[in-house]
Amino acid sequence: MKHLIEAFNLIAIITAIILPLLKVKWKGIAAVSAITIQVALASIVSISVFTGTSVDYSYIGSYITGAIPIRVDYLSAWFILVISFTFLTGAFFGMQYMKQYKDQTANLSLHAIAYLLAYTALVDICIVQNGLALLVVWEIMALSSFIIIIFEHTKKDVLKAGINFLIQSHLCILFLTLSFMWVKIKTGTFDFTGITAYTGQVPTLVSIGLFIFFFFGFAIKAGFVPFHTWLPLAHPAAPAHVSGVMSGVIIKIGIYGILRVLLLIKTDFIAIGYFILIISVISGLYGVMLAIVQHNLKKLLAYHSIENIGIIGMGIGLGCLGIGYNNQPLIFLGFGGALLHTLNHSLFKSLLFFTAGNVYSYVHSLNIDSLGGLIRKLPRTAILFLVGSLAICGLPPFNGFISEFLIYIGMFKSISGLGFSVTVLMMFAILGLVLIGGLAIICFTKAFSIVFLGSPRHISLEDVHNEEKASVSPLYPIVFLILAIGLVPTLFLNIISLPISQYAGVMPINAEIITDYGKTLSLIGLYAAILIAFVVLVYLLRRYFNKNTIQSVNETWGCGYVGPTNKLQYTASSYIRTYRKLVQPIFKIRKFKADAQGIFPNKAHHETHPYDKIEDWLIDKPLGLIRRFLSRFTFLQNGNVQAYILYGFIFITLIVLIPEIYEKILLLIKFLNQL
Repeated sequence: MKHLIEAFNLIAIITAIILPLLKVKWKGIAAVSAITIQVALASIVSISVFTGTSVDYSYIGSYITGAIPIRVDYLSAWFILVISFTFLTGAFFGMQYMKQYKDQTANLSLHAIAYLLAYTALVDICIVQNGLALLVVWEIMALSSFIIIIFEHTKKDVLKAGINFLIQSHLCILFLTLSFMWVKIKTGTFDFTGITAYTGQVPTLVSIGLFIFFFFGFAIKAGFVPFHTWLPLAHPAAPAHVSGVMSGVIIKIGIYGILRVLLLIKTDFIAIGYFILIISVISGLYGVMLAIVQHNLKKLLAYHSIENIGIIGMGIGLGCLGIGYNNQPLIFLGFGGALLHTLNHSLFKSLLFFTAGNVYSYVHSLNIDSLGGLIRKLPRTAILFLVGSLAICGLPPFNGFISEFLIYIGMFKSISGLGFSVTVLMMFAILGLVLIGGLAIICFTKAFSIVFLGSPRHISLEDVHNEEKASVSPLYPIVFLILAIGLVPTLFLNIISLPISQYAGVMPINAEIITDYGKTLSLIGLYAAILIAFVVLVYLLRRYFNKNTIQSVNETWGCGYVGPTNKLQYTASSYIRTYRKLVQPIFKIRKFKADAQGIFPNKAHHETHPYDKIEDWLIDKPLGLIRRFLSRFTFLQNGNVQAYILYGFIFITLIVLIPEIYEKILLLIKFLNQL
């Protein structure tokens, strides 16, 4: 296995050297071929681990790092498989999507190299078990992600979003560095085993403090509220395939980090469970509430990433409570729901971003209010977007229902038998998850209906080319997996039971627990299959009985108005107007209104622009204060050469005098001590 992992990394290096030398038409083929080979190697290693092969070896490292262990356990193997599938589908979709930029030769080379490095770094993060080595690989992942985000760097908004991402990525690295240095100072090692050794002998409050430092670092990457502000900016700025992998798996590396630390740390898991569960419920609700009022399709999807990170966090919080109360069913349901939803979200969210990319490729707009009627020109994209929408809403027979069902059952089981405080918390968590599901349905009925149904609003369908099969072909494997999880959930339940068993301590998860919930999920899969069969039967019967019916197409009645009917349709804003008025006190919504004038008005204009209050409080206002403070010193940069020479003279003088002044002060202190 060691040779496979080394070959995996070597392929990325060789391809990065060769890519700039190739012609444009070969760059995409070379990059996709390299990714495919890497995915094959990584999958062999991961599947081998699941079938019982151990992967555990070390590199000598250096005096500073110490030995660098490489370990692939069940948790690592699961995340490697999830990351690999999404990056592979993203590469095939990206090869088609990036044809519109084929004239940007140098840009494409750098983009493809960064995409390869990002995938390689993500997999290496999952297998490296040394803090300092992990920080190095994490930095490679952050820089390569930054490069693939800012592909269209000539656009001001794209560059601004990329820099925002880079700064917050390094804030994440700062927290992780402090955490690993804390352990290094106390134990003398960067090995992950030092975390276990250290937290096993310190007070609970100290171990919780160390966990919170780790959590903050990983939560910034994952996008938990209030660390989410980079995410709604970076996702819309990136190309569609990058948005898909960013939301699908790059933010999931933060989830991996949290789960890894929970495997290593010894602390009060009940307190940690409360902490994670509360933050997760807030993240889920806040993300979906802001998603509904968005006008940009990719920004809407970005806020749903925050929502789904919250759902994954709920599962992790439940699992922590299960560890704290030594409750195996709760461990199984909590961590099982979290791990399965990690896969599920990577599938339906990448599908949604890829289909949004198709919309942009054909229409060159992501403004929901300007679209409409696209199902006529992009029928396959519309159906695929609908599948992703139903899955993200947690509706059967799709995969999102299965993972959310596990989390729901875990919450209901926690209500009885774990104390009054847990019961109260679970009731609020259940209410939160119910609201998240309901609000998600509102959001995606708006998105699908306004974008794909009705008549075009501010675009012309005549200018939209008919859909090419190549633009949707890479998305069918994603749909297959979405349906497979919904129809055969027990297959995936048996796989995730292995990483879940790592959290159960020395005792593996009871086989009866897996069997019991496996039977329940089997029934769900059966009912899902019956539902699909019924829908197909109704469709075939309708088609059979209507085959001789003459179809007529007429204009929609204009309610007495003469003219184009697209003015009489719902817009994205009017669709959720009642909801917007309810949540307006919570969010910062700016309005721009130009009232109609005269008896026969020619034009009226009304816009609403939602803004994230947390971004306003935590980023905009602090930056404004810093700018105002620094503006007081602008007089120093006055363009006067004599003044600049004077600054240099003052600086040199201080450099010379400060050591002498320091020595005099020391002599004075010594003299006073003698007195």
